[in-house]
Amino acid sequence: MNASESEISYSPRALKAKAYFEQGYNCAQSVLLAFEGELGIAPETAAKLSSSFGGGMARLREVCGAVSGLFMTFAAMYGVSDPKDSEGKASQYKDLQELAATFREENGSIVCRELLGLTRNTSDPTPEKRTDDYYRKRPCGELVACATQIMEKYIQNKESNA
Repeated sequence: MNASESEISYSPRALKAKAYFEQGYNCAQSVLLAFEGELGIAPETAAKLSSSFGGGMARLREVCGAVSGLFMTFAAMYGVSDPKDSEGKASQYKDLQELAATFREENGSIVCRELLGLTRNTSDPTPEKRTDDYYRKRPCGELVACATQIMEKYIQNKESNA
């Protein structure tokens, strides 16, 4: 993130998402689990649905898992279910592109490998062990909190404009 961690003021829900990450959940799981109460799904279901999106989608280092979790949260709350609803799809994609742009503006990218400063993606499917050093060198906890706050602000704006 651009600001140092000490300058950042996280919401309680963002801290909850960060805590999920620190418990060992991947970035996508952490964001989605932070909203599971509003989604009407069991935490285990939320964790399973988002389990493949860690490490930039199965450790491929593509789209950041925090962004994927934000998108899954949005879809569960506001997604389009009618395949013929072209207007609804366009509106959803517009909003998601704006949310992704906000994340990109705050963090420099929405791509996992770029956020981690890696020069290439990886095909190694084995997650790294979650040690104190792992958490110290990774921005993932802050990225999860950021994505959560972006979604929170979207929800607040949507509710205040309703």
